Amino acid sequence: MMTIQHVPARPSARDFPIVIVGAGMAAYALARELRKRDRDIPLLLVTADAGTVYAKPMLSNALAAGRDAERLASAGAAEMAAVLGITILPHTRVTGIDTAAHVIDTTQGPIGYGRLVLALGAGARRPQLQGDAAHDVLAVDHLEGYALLRQRLDALGRPAHVAILGAGLAGCEFAEDFAAAGHRVTLVEPARRPLAQLVPPPLSLALLRAWRALPIAVRQGSAVAARRAGAADTGGVRLQLDDGGTLDADLVLAAIGSRPNVALAREAGLATARGILVDGYGRAGAPDVYALGDCAEYESGAGQLLRPGVAALQAAARALAATLCGMPTPVEDEPVLTLKSPLCPIAVCAPAPGTHGEWQLAHEDQRSVARFVDDGGVLRGFALTRPTPAARRALMAQLDRVVAVA
Repeated sequence: MMTIQHVPARPSARDFPIVIVGAGMAAYALARELRKRDRDIPLLLVTADAGTVYAKPMLSNALAAGRDAERLASAGAAEMAAVLGITILPHTRVTGIDTAAHVIDTTQGPIGYGRLVLALGAGARRPQLQGDAAHDVLAVDHLEGYALLRQRLDALGRPAHVAILGAGLAGCEFAEDFAAAGHRVTLVEPARRPLAQLVPPPLSLALLRAWRALPIAVRQGSAVAARRAGAADTGGVRLQLDDGGTLDADLVLAAIGSRPNVALAREAGLATARGILVDGYGRAGAPDVYALGDCAEYESGAGQLLRPGVAALQAAARALAATLCGMPTPVEDEPVLTLKSPLCPIAVCAPAPGTHGEWQLAHEDQRSVARFVDDGGVLRGFALTRPTPAARRALMAQLDRVVAVA
């Protein structure tokens, strides 16, 4: 049984030298990195959920592998507390932050901190739908959401027709996973093709060619309403699309992106935009307060940027751990995202928003490579199929340099 360290009623900044709010991949990655550098510093992790450890990216490719929510969990809070030698307060919500007093208010009372790290993550964006089935639309952005998805599919007792709203990275990964598990999928996407916001048309077409043998269709449009259809025990949903058409499905999944969790930071007076605004060291604008992971919006040469993806998260955790241990280290940019597709994996380094230029396509070493070259001939982004670490490193080395214009 886990033992919770006593927290005094009137805490001082010495109660815990470092407090992390959150228990997702960013929080645990930071805790691991801190323990590599310092085995003794008291470390507290506070989380509103159970503190279960799991890899969030696995949610979009676990179905075909037959993994239920329990099998996706790799450790519980008690195990992680013992392994890392830290204190974990599960099922404890942070209700406020007093940055001047260095105190967080929680449902278990106030807690003092020396330095505070907000690893609040991001939640799924919910579509603004009308109709009596609007709340039946699922969003699988955490373990509980995946468990509910499995429950809904198991209740059907047959292959389902799943409508997925959005054909970005997550939508495409879920589509392929559903299809590989024997279900039929319709992607509902405002653009004419999948991954339209990330890659040029030839790479979208490469993905569609890889899907030819799968029951995956792409329908252009946006859903505006969701209504229950059929018998009550079937759970069917009829989507009304913005072109006036309809689409019937057994389940509807929203995959239209995520929204950083910033409410707690904003209420504490920290600067926020899309995420919690931080500088290149992860500092969040108040003394001894930092933000990490999907909730953080980082200062860079291209302005403030969100840095999604596991590689970016891990790089930020390493840098922040060094900073917290007395070695100020800027967060290195890890801008590459990957479509986890067994049939057509694609790695993407998207150009900064507002960059003027064009995509240039080439075929190299049996893969398609697209380079985004700005008006001055400088490489600002890239995308490639069948990525390898060597191919990615080679393209990363060319970023922000003049390249040969086709």
